[in-house]
Amino acid sequence: MLRNISVVIVFFAAISIPALLVVGCDRSQTEPTPKPQSDSAPKEQTQEGAKPDFSIEYEQFQLDNGLNVVFHIDRSDPVVAVSLTAHVGSAREVEGRTGFAHLFEHLLFLESENLGKGGLDAMSARIGGSGANGSTSRDVTNYYQTVPKDALEKMLWAEADKLGWFINTVTDPVLAKEKQVVKNEKRQGVDNRPYGHTQYVIDSNLYPEGHPYSWQVIGSLEDVGNATLDDVKTFFRRWYVPNNVTLVVSGDFDPEQARKLVHKYFDEIPKGEPVERAAKQPVTLKETKRLYYEDNFARQPQLTMAWPTVPRYDADSYPLAVLANYLSVGKRAPLYRVLVEQEQLTPGVSMYAYESELAGQMQLKTQAFAGGALDPIYAGIEKSFALFEKEGISEEDLERIKAGQEVAFYNSLSSVVGKAFQLAQYQIYADDPGYVSKDIARLLAVTSEDVVRVYEKYIKGKPYIATSFVPRGEKDLALEGSVAAQVVEEEVVAGAEAQFDASGSAEYEKTPSMFDRSKEPEYGEPAEPAVPDVWRDKLGNGIEVLGIENSEVPTVRFSLVMDGGQLQESIDKTGVAHLTSILMGRGTKNRTPEELETAIQKLGAGIGIYSGQDTFRFDVTTLARNFNEVFALLQEMLLEPRWDEKELVLAKKGVISQIKQAEGEPNAIAGKNFARLLHGKDNIRGYSGLGTEESVNAITMDDLKAYYNNYLSPSVARAHVVGDIQQADFMATAEQLAKQWPAKAVEVPNPKSEPAEPGIYFIDVPGSKQSVLRIGRMAMPVVSEDYYPAVFTNYILGGGGFASRLTQLLREGKGYTYGISSSISGNKHEGQFTIGSGVRANVTAESVQLINEVLKEYGPTYTEEDLQTSQSFLIRSNARAFETSGAKLGLLESMSEFGWPADFVREREAVAKAMTIPKVQKIAETYMLPDSMIWVVVGDEATQLQRLEDLKLFNVKLLKKEELAKLHSPPQD
Repeated sequence: MLRNISVVIVFFAAISIPALLVVGCDRSQTEPTPKPQSDSAPKEQTQEGAKPDFSIEYEQFQLDNGLNVVFHIDRSDPVVAVSLTAHVGSAREVEGRTGFAHLFEHLLFLESENLGKGGLDAMSARIGGSGANGSTSRDVTNYYQTVPKDALEKMLWAEADKLGWFINTVTDPVLAKEKQVVKNEKRQGVDNRPYGHTQYVIDSNLYPEGHPYSWQVIGSLEDVGNATLDDVKTFFRRWYVPNNVTLVVSGDFDPEQARKLVHKYFDEIPKGEPVERAAKQPVTLKETKRLYYEDNFARQPQLTMAWPTVPRYDADSYPLAVLANYLSVGKRAPLYRVLVEQEQLTPGVSMYAYESELAGQMQLKTQAFAGGALDPIYAGIEKSFALFEKEGISEEDLERIKAGQEVAFYNSLSSVVGKAFQLAQYQIYADDPGYVSKDIARLLAVTSEDVVRVYEKYIKGKPYIATSFVPRGEKDLALEGSVAAQVVEEEVVAGAEAQFDASGSAEYEKTPSMFDRSKEPEYGEPAEPAVPDVWRDKLGNGIEVLGIENSEVPTVRFSLVMDGGQLQESIDKTGVAHLTSILMGRGTKNRTPEELETAIQKLGAGIGIYSGQDTFRFDVTTLARNFNEVFALLQEMLLEPRWDEKELVLAKKGVISQIKQAEGEPNAIAGKNFARLLHGKDNIRGYSGLGTEESVNAITMDDLKAYYNNYLSPSVARAHVVGDIQQADFMATAEQLAKQWPAKAVEVPNPKSEPAEPGIYFIDVPGSKQSVLRIGRMAMPVVSEDYYPAVFTNYILGGGGFASRLTQLLREGKGYTYGISSSISGNKHEGQFTIGSGVRANVTAESVQLINEVLKEYGPTYTEEDLQTSQSFLIRSNARAFETSGAKLGLLESMSEFGWPADFVREREAVAKAMTIPKVQKIAETYMLPDSMIWVVVGDEATQLQRLEDLKLFNVKLLKKEELAKLHSPPQD
């Protein structure tokens, strides 16, 4: 799976962090989402005075070598999370070696003396883990994984091996390869996307030269390239020592036994030099700086403003979080009222606190519509601030925001790894795993006077950094008085990178130990999946209801899913379903859009309405105590939409802005054109759910009303509920809706896909630093007998993350990409096999050739070891299948859509156990041969097209502007 630029949010919803502030590996099969505790272990240190609903019980102790250890017990699922956090990030670097902490994070996954080649990645596949993951921020680097509980000792053995028996395994070829991987990560997340350099421009001007936050976590390509093996060893021995590390174990385990294992595996790792906490380094600006940059990928101007503020957990960070939320979020927000509603200059505004250990900043981001100048937007921001100065923040708004924080906090504890993060962050930043009590108390103590005070102290009339990122050739749209920003752009040159072979083993004298660490520990007591008890019922209007009672936290999640979605649209007016979903959330018959939004937020709830390719759905999250009131609001939204003409104008402007922005984004370009080529011009599945600029402009309120009246019906609806609510209580509340919403017959279309001819389709994006690849073909529907065998077959090919051949060859072997994956997906009627990646521009042809070879050779070279690895992962990972409320809701939705039983994982275990090499080979030969596929390549035509043609593998077709326009025009009658 792709290692994505990722953000780890360790506080509440009011504090959000922009992308690229934390970089690392989202290498997992499943996203790490938080999980609540149940049973708690006895503790030597605990928090006192916390609000009971917000407590996290823990046990803490320290080894003689300084390793901090925190345990948290959660027996709700047979899983355990292990998190190892080093108090070192990019702030510990020096200029000229930026990006080094993040590079080192990559290296630590690869190998250690006793795990051998493949390191923790190889073991994760065998034990059914979520995938070895990690992230690097300005201040810390963490490594984490959730595994079945019987693999706890294996994880402790492996984490200790990385900390004490790692450094000898790093060689110059290994370092050379990983430097290419990190460079590809930067190209993918920064250099090859719209506005990617924004944070670099802000931070390099907000912080003085030499300040540890003046450079980016991911560093510069030049600095990463200059890293040496001596640098790696010096860095490891200075910072990766027990006295600079916190180990958290969270989940279903025996704390007494775990304590013995921690001592066994970590005690003999020597203590390092003392590591002192760095002093706070807040900054002040003497004057405002305005900078502009002509962005190769941007299609709309973007303004970002930044003010210096305070470090994390500073007393002022709490009212600043509320201030950011109030100024920018929702209909009552001054920035929204002025810029979006009154002056209609932008589709939206965001404001967020970016607070780190040593300093902090507040940022505001917004975009003009295509061709719009940023000066009027700046004037609108000033007008919004003046409005806030006049009105302040009401007690009602203050309590509304705080209510949202309560639900956000519960959501942050929905997995054992989420709790592990929280405990580790509190320990490192506040020197107290139980800081939660003070954290929440300080948030809840914020007053309206505090919010006004921090606005006046940090924002009002204060100098700022403003960046204007404008489309290339449109610098006149930048803020007046802006000067050109200094951004280093990579020149793509064929053959510029050195060749390497990272497959060899290092020669070294093995690090001694008091016992034989080369033997992997045995499994503990078996971890069986905790299949939830599912109840079934039916409402009076025919809606089937599936539910799971779960009282771990006092929340409820509910979904109402109707078949249809985009499938009910006509191709000449795409985007109707999406706009219908937006307008149904903008007020009801008796409530204005602002009144509805406020009513929902005051209850600490969320109600989302979404249109997908084949569904139209309502999603609800609420505190259990407010369920009836929230459901009543949902009923209003469903039965009595407001159909506000002013809101339709705003919604259409916002959607068109999204469409314009996607026109310059290489990944969006690849996805859009791959879908059209795969499904064909006559199939609505080949069209974007957003619609086109032309179709959205043509949509009227009558179109939305017709969609609503014709296609939203109980006859195509399914309901699902998970949480702290009993069946009888839910049914009594939902029956009130059923009485007022009668069913009518609705037919859902099932258009047949007609793929284009196999071959390479090239789309030019001049100056691309990467080439985006989308490869695939039509396959079987989810209900086919071949579906799960195909999922099984795909695991070793490209679905198994670092256990897969595509990743091992293109990333680990060649350093061509930051990540590559393949997947089997589908619905009840059809499915598809797809491969996706972004590769270094100057190895586009080499990457295509290598993927072709992998696909051709996959079936014939599939081994017994591959079979056993796939069986082990796909069976053992079921212990994690239902850990979160979201996973439980997904189970219910799959049951209602596909007719599966609650314990369908048992059936899949039987399929996995029965798989053989011939069965895998048959699936591969049927669905995964390269000459049956569409290959979309989005990159720089001037340097890459001829090289692809020279391969002579497939027919290569350049899709020029006129051909793309023809491909995306509706079919003529």
